[in-house]
Amino acid sequence: MIYANGLTKRYGSFRALDDVSFEVRKGEVVGFLGPNGAGKSTTMRILTCFISPTGGTAKVRGHDVFDNTLAVRASLGYLPQRAPLYLEMTVYEYLEFAAKIRNLDKSKFRQRARTVVEICGLAQSLSKEIRHLSHGYRQRVGLAQALVHDPPILILDEPTSDLDPNERTEFLNYLKQIGRDRTVLLSTHNLKEVEAACARAIIVSRGRVVADGALDEIRAKSGRVRYIVAVQESTGDSPYRGRGNLPRQSEVEHALNNLAGVKKLSELPTDERAHAYELSGEDGQDLRPEIFRLIADKGWVLLELRRDTQTLEDVFRQLTIGDERRNRQLGPVKDERRGGPVADDDDEEEEEEEEDEDEEESSDDSDDDGDEDDKKGKR
Repeated sequence: MIYANGLTKRYGSFRALDDVSFEVRKGEVVGFLGPNGAGKSTTMRILTCFISPTGGTAKVRGHDVFDNTLAVRASLGYLPQRAPLYLEMTVYEYLEFAAKIRNLDKSKFRQRARTVVEICGLAQSLSKEIRHLSHGYRQRVGLAQALVHDPPILILDEPTSDLDPNERTEFLNYLKQIGRDRTVLLSTHNLKEVEAACARAIIVSRGRVVADGALDEIRAKSGRVRYIVAVQESTGDSPYRGRGNLPRQSEVEHALNNLAGVKKLSELPTDERAHAYELSGEDGQDLRPEIFRLIADKGWVLLELRRDTQTLEDVFRQLTIGDERRNRQLGPVKDERRGGPVADDDDEEEEEEEEDEDEEESSDDSDDDGDEDDKKGKR
């Protein structure tokens, strides 16, 4: 349904995208992740025909984004990071307008309007002018226009920003339901939303895909797992049920550190009744039997033992930490991988806006009335 192959986007000597390739099939809800400036919005703007790539190909529902833009736009619903809205319209007028340019007849619009108003929580705002709505409600209106024509493909850039927790939960539940027979590409900085709604994620960093797969596969990318171990330190007024004396902290740390397969040992905060530690080991080996046997042989009381894979946030940080380090450096930063300067988020955004303006000026079929950037957003 969504296909990208070797997508490249250059702004002068800077590559916003560098050979990006992926595919999203029908029935998939895929999280599209990356730090600021990684190329997420640039990729989405290419897939939705807002800008053209410098190199590579992209297809949406079999239609090329460069050669068949109208068919691509008819196939998808798109919510950009800043929703394009006509502030002088009421919410109902705007949804009706969005339905008309999508060629929905009145009966179909009324049916779809009931659905999207319920999903987006707009029942009490239909008669209000959009200019009088809060940022959160404006985001809901933008989301409603992306859903009103019931598209087979949804491309959503931070759709839950400014939604309250209840609205966010309802939206994610809806996304999981419609994702069974649609294609959804969801960009967000909230990794918990991805874990709640997506079975697969694509992570981009510095314009390249650094991870693509099922969430469990991505979590295992580091090759490490962690173990949480807690050993009783104090009994209070209760009798000690282990053998011998209560273990000292140094004694527990020494024993766990010398266990074969343990790569790293870190103390965890806990109350005075326990020694708690996080152990790191290789993914191919389960250390729980050895940990249990060690503690049983010592006669200590084991309060907790569990094995966890890396969290999605842990892996995300490992894969994209270079972006954060570069963002904290002063002056022009040399990109060692590409041999050119690195543009910051504002530079990339400004160049995209300049390109949009150039495309507007050269377009013969754009309307003369209204704000041109808003018009482009609504197409």
